[in-house]
Amino acid sequence: MDSGFLLIDKPVDWTSYNVVGYIRNIVRKATAHKKIRVGHAGTLDPFATGLLIVGVGREATKRIDEFKNMKKEYIATLKLGYISDTYDSEGTIKQFSNLAIKQSEKKLTKEEIDKVSKSFLGKQKQIPPMFSAKKIGGERLYTLARKGIEIERKPNKIEVYNLEFLEFVGQLLSVKCQVSTGTYIRSLAHDIGQKLSCGAYCQELRRTKIGEYSVDDAILPKELTIENYQSNLFNNI
Repeated sequence: MDSGFLLIDKPVDWTSYNVVGYIRNIVRKATAHKKIRVGHAGTLDPFATGLLIVGVGREATKRIDEFKNMKKEYIATLKLGYISDTYDSEGTIKQFSNLAIKQSEKKLTKEEIDKVSKSFLGKQKQIPPMFSAKKIGGERLYTLARKGIEIERKPNKIEVYNLEFLEFVGQLLSVKCQVSTGTYIRSLAHDIGQKLSCGAYCQELRRTKIGEYSVDDAILPKELTIENYQSNLFNNI
C-alpha cells in the first residue's frame, strides 16, 4: 500500500513543511515514484510540537480536508506577566507591566483561573494574529507583520468546546483545550492573559489529538524509514 495516512509527532523547530519534505523524500526512495503526493492536515507553528497527520499518495491527499475539519485538542503553557507581538515565544517579548508581574507572582487562585477559562467556552469570533500564515489580498499576514504593517482582519468563527486548567507553577499556567478548526491557540493564550489582567503569551504548545487520533500513537519523523513507512500507513477514515 503506497497510499494512506501517517501519524507524526512533530518536533520543536521543525515546520510542518519540513515534516512533509522529509517524508516525501523517504517515500520517493522507497517506491521510486518521484511524483508521489504528500501533504499534511492542519499546520503547526515551528515552536509547537505534537500530532501532524500526513497524507501519502493521490487518494490520501485528496481526503486531507476530512482531518482539517475535526476537533483538535492541545496542551498549552502560558507565561503570565508578559506579552509577545507574535503571541508566542518566538516574538518580541516584554513585560505587560510591573504591576502585572507582581500580580501573576501572587498566585492567582484556581477559582479565578477557572472563571476566566469558562468565559471562553462556546461559539465565538476570533481575530487571526498578524503573525500567521493566513492570506489576505494574496499576501500572508506574517509577511506584512515583518514589515511592520498591521491591517484589519476579519474574525473567524470558532468554537471552544473545553478549556481546562491543569497546573499553575511560578508564572507558568498550563491548560488543555478542545477547539474547532481555525482556532489560534496563541490568540487564545493572549486573550486569557488580557482577561486575567496580567498579560500572557503561549510559551509551549502541543497538539495531542485530531478527532479520535492521538499523538500517543504517532512517531517522530526520524523514526520513519524506507523499511517501515508502509507498516505505519493507515487508511480507515
